[in-house]
Amino acid sequence: MVEASAQRSGRWGRAELVLERLWRTCQVDRLAGGRQHAYVVRQDMREHPTTVRTFRTFRWLLLGEVTVGVSAILIAIVLTAHGVVVPWAVWFRSTVVLMITLSLYVFAWRAQLGYYWAYARLKLFSRIFPVVTLIIACIPGLYPTWMVVEQIVFSALMVAIALLLSTRHMRAVFPAPARLGRG
Repeated sequence: MVEASAQRSGRWGRAELVLERLWRTCQVDRLAGGRQHAYVVRQDMREHPTTVRTFRTFRWLLLGEVTVGVSAILIAIVLTAHGVVVPWAVWFRSTVVLMITLSLYVFAWRAQLGYYWAYARLKLFSRIFPVVTLIIACIPGLYPTWMVVEQIVFSALMVAIALLLSTRHMRAVFPAPARLGRG
């Protein structure tokens, strides 16, 4: 379904088609999406101009998140090169959060293809990450001031993503699937 429409529309490159085939072969949607792995929203809603614009803005916000994460790692490298001791918590947090942020691109890719499970994960993570980040940033002495500022910027961008994903239009595009009985 996705491959055929992608080839017709000409929006995907060869690498994306190969990635899609690999994704399907490994049944990652089944693993990540659970019971809802096959629930895909209507194509006309995915291609609606507001939906396309929202995902474009979302990708820009994610790029901002990645830039903040890479900047934190670069700052830590420069400080270390100049003899400043950078706490292990800075290295750990910078690396892990950058990897998690990069994983959000995968959810965004699948959500843009209409997979409800991916949209639901994006909404969940965009609400949880800023709360956890700000709580951890409040622990006295754990991070240097520049890292606390970085976490506030990270959280602000993530809140913007959460608001974007929670608009009336996006909720209409991704209605929750009907619950199936366990009988």
